[in-house]
Amino acid sequence: MTSSNPVRTVLLIVCDSWGVGDAPDASQYGDQGADTIGHVAAAAGGLGAPNLASMGLGHLTAVEGIEPRAEVGTAHGRLTERSAGKDSMTGHWEIAGLVRDRPLPAYPRGFPPEIVEPFARAIGRSVLGNVPASGTAILDELGEEHMRTGRPILYTSADSVFQLAAHVDVVPLQRLYEWSRTARRLLTGQHAVGRVIARPFDGRPGSFVRRPERRDFATEPPADSLLDRLQRAGVATYGVGKIRDLFAGRGLTESRYSVSDQDGIDDSLTYLSRPGRGLVFTNLVDFDSKFAHRNDPAGYARNIEAFDRRIPELQRAVGEDGVLFITGDHGCDPTTPSTDHSRERTPVLAWSRRIGGAVDVGTRPCFGDLGATIAEILAADFAGLEGESFAADLSVAGA
Repeated sequence: MTSSNPVRTVLLIVCDSWGVGDAPDASQYGDQGADTIGHVAAAAGGLGAPNLASMGLGHLTAVEGIEPRAEVGTAHGRLTERSAGKDSMTGHWEIAGLVRDRPLPAYPRGFPPEIVEPFARAIGRSVLGNVPASGTAILDELGEEHMRTGRPILYTSADSVFQLAAHVDVVPLQRLYEWSRTARRLLTGQHAVGRVIARPFDGRPGSFVRRPERRDFATEPPADSLLDRLQRAGVATYGVGKIRDLFAGRGLTESRYSVSDQDGIDDSLTYLSRPGRGLVFTNLVDFDSKFAHRNDPAGYARNIEAFDRRIPELQRAVGEDGVLFITGDHGCDPTTPSTDHSRERTPVLAWSRRIGGAVDVGTRPCFGDLGATIAEILAADFAGLEGESFAADLSVAGA
């Protein structure tokens, strides 16, 4: 059923690392066979996620515990990444219409001296590590030495990241953030990594725990994105979680960091209560950081179920004149030996009282198709950005 009244609000939730397998170029990344949600469900003995089931999740991959079905008022499909890479920044940028034709620089052997030495001089101390590593394993390995010496732990991964870990009792948060800003200023040209990530932790040797005050210092988007276009159209843009960091603050009216996925949902609800037209753009990072990278499919499954329980609340907040979209930004299959991201297609699930049926939008060739759809729904110009809208398939009226 199409309404003549314009859509007021779009809530876009990116469940970080929600892959549904089947990327056509997965073998080029060493990720053939990866299927994050399907394998998580199988490892957990099934998912209890009735709200996601009603939106069509079971149509996208084999999900134990979820039958292929979809209710009226929903849409489902899959998005295929066109950009080179499989990291959060590349995925979010492509959703917003920016496609990268070359991957960001990565350092599988650690960072070379021309990066590390200027950084060490700038902060007045040498670093520990400088290796690809799991963020929790390297704390067990080097955390005690860090506490004794005050030297930050530098590590990377298969992604384009320069990660700095420091104990909050040894390096105060603001100093760690300043060191990260220093690294961001130094990492330019051929070494312009996607993100410098500050990784504070606390606890004692043998029981170190990463803290939620992580901050990402991203390279700036190369051009205006969906967020900038929405602002020009008079649409407020609200970022929740690491959205601000991923876009280097560009195109956002207001943003909030979150300390957990449940906190991020609460912040999303707060922004949905704001008057006027708006996009609430939320990243729920716990799926990736707390479970996928730690190869914990049971924890991942519990987090899916916890998110599913909040969906009716989000739908009520979106209301009669809004649209809810749920997607991912890459995969990170926790049932494989690797702890790195995986090249996968991602789900796109939609709910709105404006959608007149149970719509299959198919397998889309670009993450940016979602951004183009949001732009059309909120009556913003998307020309020159990557992606083709499927708003007409949803019969959702724009302004």
